[in-house]
Amino acid sequence: MSRLTGKTALVTGSSRGIGRATAIRLGREGALVAVHYAANTAAAEETVALIEKDGGQAFAVQAELGVPGDVHTLSLGLEQQLKDRTGETTLDILVNNAGETTATGIPFEEVTGAVFDRFFAVNARAPFFLVQRALAHLPAGGRIINISSGLTRVANPDQIPYAMTKGAIEQLTLHLARLLAPRGITVNTVAPGITDNGGPVFDIPEVVKHMASLSAFDRVGQTGDVADVITFLATDEARWITGAFLDATGGTLLG
Repeated sequence: MSRLTGKTALVTGSSRGIGRATAIRLGREGALVAVHYAANTAAAEETVALIEKDGGQAFAVQAELGVPGDVHTLSLGLEQQLKDRTGETTLDILVNNAGETTATGIPFEEVTGAVFDRFFAVNARAPFFLVQRALAHLPAGGRIINISSGLTRVANPDQIPYAMTKGAIEQLTLHLARLLAPRGITVNTVAPGITDNGGPVFDIPEVVKHMASLSAFDRVGQTGDVADVITFLATDEARWITGAFLDATGGTLLG
């Protein structure tokens, strides 16, 4: 399939997990994919290699998010590499996937100002200003896809700062969708649920069994399950969808 041939895409945090699966899917559809990573060069290069193995095109771009100058550093690297490869700096698809999180959460009483600020710097501030910077390069038909979480719909007191940042991302989607619709740019949110990202917790059978029981399908999500939803939103088939919250939790929110 080649629904995205001739398109360019940036997937933040795509050296692993849902970001990696998304980058691979977009590359498989024909997009030139910028694989963003914070520090793990080997993992990012592995993502690039997997895309190229499938016959796609990709390159890695490094920038730590949540620090001063993060968006500027990322954007400069992206724009230069796009220019080198395509002769232009057009960016058709932006997937704001990178996020600060913890596997088990943090008790409310133990959240410090530094921890709180870090969550917002990576999960809310960086996407906001990345979109702002990218607007000069997004053409008509462009796609912005923000990754939220099912935790904006269910209560987990150990994940309050994280859930708050994802609520902010959903508001970013809502208001940008109205702002950018006249330019033919869609903006949507995808909310994964429990997804096997290769973390150590997914090697514990009893924990996996419990997590699986939370889904209507009685299984833990795979990264490809979510990546396929994101990829659909990036295609022309999703041109009439904007400002939407797509539940990709495998029915976890059904109760």
